Amino acid sequence: MPLPKKTNQERTLKDVFEAFPIAPSSSSKRLLSQAFVLASKAHEGQVRASGAPYIQHCLATAEILAGIGMDYRTVAAGLLHDVPEDTEYTLETIEKEFGTDIARMIEGITKLGKMKLRDEAQDYKLENWRRMFLAMGEDIRTVIIKLADRLHNMRTLEHLRLDKQKRIANETMEIYVPIANRLGIGEIRAALAENSFKYLDPENYHETKRISSEMVSKKSAYLERAIGEIKLLLRKKHIKYYDVHGRAKAIHSLFLKIKKHGGDVNRVFDIIAVRIVVPDVTSCYEALGVIHREYRPMVGRIKDYISLPKPNGYQSLHTTIFGPEGQILEIQIRTQQMHDEAELGIAAHWLYEERKNKSWRAYLDPRRKNDEFSREVKWAKQLREWQKELGNNPNEFMEGLKVDFLKNHIFAFTPKGDVIELPEGASVVDFAYAIHTDIGNTAVGARIDGKMASLDTTVSNGQVIEIVTDKNRVKPNTTWLSFVKTSHAKTSIRKENKED
Repeated sequence: MPLPKKTNQERTLKDVFEAFPIAPSSSSKRLLSQAFVLASKAHEGQVRASGAPYIQHCLATAEILAGIGMDYRTVAAGLLHDVPEDTEYTLETIEKEFGTDIARMIEGITKLGKMKLRDEAQDYKLENWRRMFLAMGEDIRTVIIKLADRLHNMRTLEHLRLDKQKRIANETMEIYVPIANRLGIGEIRAALAENSFKYLDPENYHETKRISSEMVSKKSAYLERAIGEIKLLLRKKHIKYYDVHGRAKAIHSLFLKIKKHGGDVNRVFDIIAVRIVVPDVTSCYEALGVIHREYRPMVGRIKDYISLPKPNGYQSLHTTIFGPEGQILEIQIRTQQMHDEAELGIAAHWLYEERKNKSWRAYLDPRRKNDEFSREVKWAKQLREWQKELGNNPNEFMEGLKVDFLKNHIFAFTPKGDVIELPEGASVVDFAYAIHTDIGNTAVGARIDGKMASLDTTVSNGQVIEIVTDKNRVKPNTTWLSFVKTSHAKTSIRKENKED
């Protein structure tokens, strides 16, 4: 389900309709047509830096949103997202014509639109970013629209001055790419990262793109043969599959992987990979077993993201094998739902609601408990609670944000099997506070996978950690502030010592 990439100035509403994975209903088309008419009138005479009519940006944003499976109301908001800020039409007009829900989304986007890349004071910039992330806890759709808006802006960045290109690309890489990753929207994350990379480091961008093109070209014939052989093997073993296809690693991800291996391209085994999409979880493991019996797996290269998903919800089985003709090949095995969620992330929920013909509103209802969607956006809602702990210090908020929400996360377990999510680099003390504040305050040591460990030990993914506590401990040690990473741990330590 590749994102639309049309760059000419002839985009029409029909392109938006055709971008939907499921054809929109007649009523949906009527609402989108109504939104297009108002947006066209509002932006009449306005042009972009490229010289294109401004309505092309609105259509492009809506097309991206439709392409990732967002509901028609969100797509309509995408068409209208710049109207109150850039035209004489007011938010009240939009609410009158399109209802409260769409108006609220656009109000949120309008607030975020006030964040411009000028040379304001750093505190002012940080305060704006603070407001942006708090908005995520209010309505995640607002941020998804902003991601689509930013993606089209990045695709047309060549029409701006060089200094603006650098500033916008840097902002995109630092903020929007991690947000897209946190929401699990792989397609938008990869596209934003690639476009930012192109402007921030053109030399490495073009070199990495050359390596990718060269490897894909060199391996394409082999990949086709390998896919044919794997399909035959699966059929022979009576394992049903929906699709078996090749995929090339995203340019920026490839650059980071090459850099990680000291510039040695030969140590990057997943420049191209085979992806197998099967009907259910059982079939994932059956396919893995069949492939391992036929092809020798590389030791230490088997990753089970189904049993232990990534924090953004990504699920798949990964294995690297000595495949057909003895060549090293990465295999990824997943269900169709896992595949959709890997590409579309949180947006896939709206797509599934459309498929099930249910109201998308149910997914936004805060009264729903313990469902997959609620778990997916729990971290976003926590931002508001976190803000209460930190107060109104934008510098502290932004610093904590980078660690708690934008950094890669890991999972560790309590002895009872409860999953604790932490940012990479978190300590045992962070783990203790993540369980409960009282446990953090009274921690004196830990057992990691059965072995004693100090409180400043860095937690690794998949470890089982038991916190040793002492109820007689008066208060947490302020020296812990030198190694704890999470905002909750820091604020708890400071609070307990301040109250002394």
